[in-house]
Amino acid sequence: MDYISVQNVTFQYESQNESGTVIKDPVLNDISFDIKKGEFVAILGHNGSGKSTVAKHLNAMLLPASGKVFIDGLDTSDEKVTYDIRRKVGLVLQNPDNQLVASIVEEDVAFGPENLGVPSDEIRKRVDDALKAVDMYDCRLNAPHKLSGGQKQRVAIAGIIAMKPDCIVLDEPTAMLDPKGRQEVLDTIIKLNRENGITIVMITHYMEEAVLADRVYVVDNGRMLTSGTPREVFSQVELLKKHRLDVPQATELCHKLRACGVEINELPLTEEECTSMLKEVLR
Repeated sequence: MDYISVQNVTFQYESQNESGTVIKDPVLNDISFDIKKGEFVAILGHNGSGKSTVAKHLNAMLLPASGKVFIDGLDTSDEKVTYDIRRKVGLVLQNPDNQLVASIVEEDVAFGPENLGVPSDEIRKRVDDALKAVDMYDCRLNAPHKLSGGQKQRVAIAGIIAMKPDCIVLDEPTAMLDPKGRQEVLDTIIKLNRENGITIVMITHYMEEAVLADRVYVVDNGRMLTSGTPREVFSQVELLKKHRLDVPQATELCHKLRACGVEINELPLTEEECTSMLKEVLR
């Protein structure tokens, strides 16, 4: 059974114009996909494609206008299980400043478990374990506002880990970070998935980040454009370009070389694969 099941979901935001008329802005249109427990999934799309709206459906922050979202068999539209769903699925926002609430790092990480009514001894253990998991234990007594962007985001992730979710949804967690901060956060995400078995759903518009996932879903204009392994998705260069989406630089370079007549059987995804392939071609 799939851990997350999104079934024919449609959603629109509602607003009023100056005359008081309700205006509906369609964002998702008949979206369906499934995620297995322990998977690392990337949801890819350009700004305004609907991918962040998808993220907010996965812990019942938003509910479908039609269709269904199930988390470990629980229906997000059932108000009686909203609390259980949010314990199972933690959401990390794009801007870590929006999730940091305390003046000391370890107090911030303890905030979630305290609200769940976890006993004090257990909170202490969870906070220490969570900070060690994101390599921020040495900063536990620091003030969050003095940390770098990457460090803040790792503390925000630790705050979610301390609540012991089965799944973490990250909504463009590296969008506001410099290259060093981005790498710190990505290393943390990969470690949580591969060593701790936490299901990861990462919303991103960075192709090089999507390459790290087990499976990629591409959303465009509120619809599912394509899906598959990173290699399957990024081999569809023309389709992605047609919808104003990029591919990893290594993939694009070899795609252009192939168009010039260079014999390349399989497009690379990473710089290392590209270097190895070019060495073979030049021989």
